Amino acid sequence: MSDKISKTKDEWISQLTQEQFAVCREKATERPFSGRYNSANASGTYLCVCCGQELFESTSKFDAGCGWPSFSRAIDGENIDEHMDAGHGMIRTEVTCSRCDSHLGHVFDDGPKPTGLRYCINSVSLAFKDE
Repeated sequence: MSDKISKTKDEWISQLTQEQFAVCREKATERPFSGRYNSANASGTYLCVCCGQELFESTSKFDAGCGWPSFSRAIDGENIDEHMDAGHGMIRTEVTCSRCDSHLGHVFDDGPKPTGLRYCINSVSLAFKDE
């Protein structure tokens, strides 16, 4: 895992768009089917928009039909952290970037084999690097 990145609220605000700040720093969620990476099929690597840490390979991306980019596995388990999220009247597992604590989305156990996982990730929390 890379060194932790810590910034003030004002530093994050100056770096991110309003929507990125709301999702990544305040744990909001983008509207389903609105994100730029939901239907993307290019080959490459998805990065944390806040710090650039590599999170998901395009080869693990699949169409879950849920309205957000979905991945069956993270590049490295040490690049993401998982936390219990009991908000909105349900219990889910939140996924954050391990380097900067950016909120990415949630992980569910209804994904494809062999992992059985579905990382449901907000497009605005991601950047993309072509192969």
